[in-house]
This record gives sequence, C-alpha cells and structure tokens, in this order.
Amino acid sequence: MTDTNKTTNQQWGGRFSEPVDAFVARFTASVEFDQRMAKQDIQGSIAHGKMLAHVGVLTEEERDQIIQGLTEIEEEIARGEFAWSVELEDVHMNIEARLTQKIGITGKKLHTGRSRNDQVATDIRLYMRDEVDFLLEEVTRLQQGILSLAEKEANTIMPGFTHLQTAQPVTFGHHLMAWYEMVQRDYERLLDCRKRINILPLGAAALAGTTYPIDRNMTADLLGFERPTYNSLDSVSDRDFAIEFTSTASIIMMHMSRWAEEMVMWVSAQFNFIYLPDRFCTGSSIMPQKKNPDVPELVRGKTGRVYGHLMSLLTLMKSQCLAYNKDNQEDKEPLFDTVDTLKGSLRAFADMIPAIESRPEHMYEAARRGFSTATDLADYLVRQGVAFRDAHEVVGKAVGYGVKEGKDLSEMTLEELQGFGSMIQADVFDVLTLEGSVAARDHVGGTAPAQVLKAVERAKADLAQR
Repeated sequence: MTDTNKTTNQQWGGRFSEPVDAFVARFTASVEFDQRMAKQDIQGSIAHGKMLAHVGVLTEEERDQIIQGLTEIEEEIARGEFAWSVELEDVHMNIEARLTQKIGITGKKLHTGRSRNDQVATDIRLYMRDEVDFLLEEVTRLQQGILSLAEKEANTIMPGFTHLQTAQPVTFGHHLMAWYEMVQRDYERLLDCRKRINILPLGAAALAGTTYPIDRNMTADLLGFERPTYNSLDSVSDRDFAIEFTSTASIIMMHMSRWAEEMVMWVSAQFNFIYLPDRFCTGSSIMPQKKNPDVPELVRGKTGRVYGHLMSLLTLMKSQCLAYNKDNQEDKEPLFDTVDTLKGSLRAFADMIPAIESRPEHMYEAARRGFSTATDLADYLVRQGVAFRDAHEVVGKAVGYGVKEGKDLSEMTLEELQGFGSMIQADVFDVLTLEGSVAARDHVGGTAPAQVLKAVERAKADLAQR
C-alpha cells in the first residue's frame, strides 16, 4: 500500500512511486532557457489570482498574499537573488515553489483552475507580445535612419542594376527608398502577427477547460489580450503564432541580408560606392590594410540561422496530435534565439544605416559606364515616331558601335548618332545625360529627385502617425 505521506521531488509527483532519474530531470527540464519568461509568468499568475478571487475561488486575503508574494519574487529575480532549480523543472514550478515557501499553503492554491499547458501558452504569448512591441520600435528606428539618408542622397546618381549589370541610372536616395519599402512591409507583417499573438489561452487548463467558475474575459482584460481563445484543445497546442513570427523574422532577415550583400560589395575597392565608419568594421590579423565590413557580413550569415529556426518549428509541429505534447518544450529555444538574433540585427542596422557616407564620384562614374541611358535613347526615338521594337534595334546597333569605339552614348557626336537614325536631333543629349535620364522619370515611384523627396515626406508622415 502506498504511503500517502510520502512526498516526491516534483510538484506533480503524487502519481509516481520513485523520484525521477537525475539525468532525466536535467534532460526534461526547461528552466535554463524558459526563465526568461519569469516576468510574464508572474504577470499571468497575478491576473489569474485576481480572477480566482473575483469568482470566489480565493478569498481577497489570499489574493493579496499571492500578489504580494509574487511581487517580492519578481524583485528577487530582478536583483539576481532567485535560486533557480533544475529539479523544479521549469519557470512555473520554480516560481510556484518559491511562492509557497514564502506564503505557505495559499501559494499552492494559485494553480487552481489552470495547467502548465495553458500557463506556458500564456507566458509565451505575453513574452512574444512584449518582444514584438520592442521590434516594432526598432523597425521604426531603422526606417527613420533610411529616410534621413535617402533625403540627403536624393540627387546622388548611381547605376541601377538588373542581373548585377548596369541597367539605368537611379539615385542613391531612390535605392534607399526601395529598402524602406521592404522594411515597411516588415513592419506591417509584425503588426499583423501581433494580432494573432494577442489572444489569451489561459483557462483552457490541460486541454478541456476547468469545472471552476472562471471568468476568462476578465483575465484577458487584466493582461491586455484582445479576447480569450475559443477552443480549449487548440488553445494549449497552438504554436502557429510562433511559426508565423519566425516566418516574419525570416523575411526581415532576408531583406537585411540583401542590403548587407549590397553594402559588402559597395565598400569594396572595386565599387567604392560607400564608406562605413570604423565602428562597424574590423581589421585583419595578418593584412594591415584590411577593413572588413563585419556587421553586414554577420547579419547576412545570421539569416540562415533564423531560416533554420523556422524549419525547426515547422518540423516540430508537423505530426503532433491534439492537444499538448512534451515536444512543444522544444519551441522555446529556436523562438528565443530568433528574437535575440532579429533584435541584434535590427539594432546593428538601425545604428549603421544613418552613418553610411556615399562616394558620389564613384557612383556617378559607374553609372556613366555600361550605356545606362540606352533605354532613354529608345524612348526618345519612340517620341520621334519610331516603333519601339525598331527603336530597340537602332539603339542596340548604337551600343554595339560604342562598345567597339569605347564611347558611351553621351560621348558620341550628333553625326555619329544620326548614322543610326536620321530622326535623331541635337536635343537627344538632354536625355543622354545621367541627370536628364534620372529627372525624366518624374512620376510616383520614379527616380526623379523631386519624387524621391516626395516619397520621403510621405513616409515621414506615415511614421508620425504611429
């Protein structure tokens, strides 16, 4: 016959006749990484305690004891004085055990009407909501840095590329505003992701709800959630919001990796389009002349790390039956590392982008090479009544001649150009200059400096509404 007075070393140990093996305890414990959710765990527990008192499960005195005890524990953790125990498995049991140690049996009453399943689901959502709010601020700071630089560089001519080949002249400001558009979509994705994070699973208990007369709407209001979840099975097993966040993070990292690739090329001696301050670079241990763009290179490298976390989470969930499974403990490390990686990368770029200095003379010279105004010449011919396909052929021949003679279109004489089409007149040089080419695309989304500045002003107005 089992001795009912015997206790085990786990909070849930009543079912077990012997302690968990020490290795198994370490293997199954999550406290080493989920303790970062301690603040959110305490927030959720305080709200749960208030709700239990409201519905009569706890007395007001018990509620106040619990709130006071949890507040003191939060202060202990903030001071680094809290003793985390692997034997207590996770952040929830560590805090609950300490609460019981501080206030006695009342601490054991706090878990009434809930399970660690809905508790951890709530903690993660609270944690992710806080982190997304911080990330939204960092994205905004990055956007402000882009706008500041784009405004300054609205007239700086550079080559636009397709296939990494010189295509048409643009301005550096216009190129930067392309970055801005990417990060604006990132901001919107984070906001949209936050909507699905901000739903309360607490009250679903282990998987089937609870027989206690809980008020989930009250708990949702106390914690700032939009509403409670509507199905208890889904509540405890849903990790879509984590996958969605990691997917959004992957897209943001992909965008920054693309910018990083451009910056790595642009700071090279072969391009020399931009200068990065020394504080964002490092040197070589053997080559004294080297200045390496380590910050963009690292962001480019960390992108694959976040992609890997997305695949980990998708794989984690792909064959789980309803409802909660221990597998879900494996959601936190990839999720937490995604948060940390994205925060660090955004901070680095938000600091670095406004500090970029352009090298206008090198950009201009690069745009001058490669016949970047060829399309402008074709458009000129069309305006003279030439069908576009015929104009395309005429310009192709002119470019072929330029390659042979080592001359850009703008460097050819009027007589040379008229050799390819008698309709070409002296005004052709207005469109063959880089300045004329850029200014001619004077429409919404175009490269004209005036349009770039309008785009900057529109973006500033949008940011002011946040």
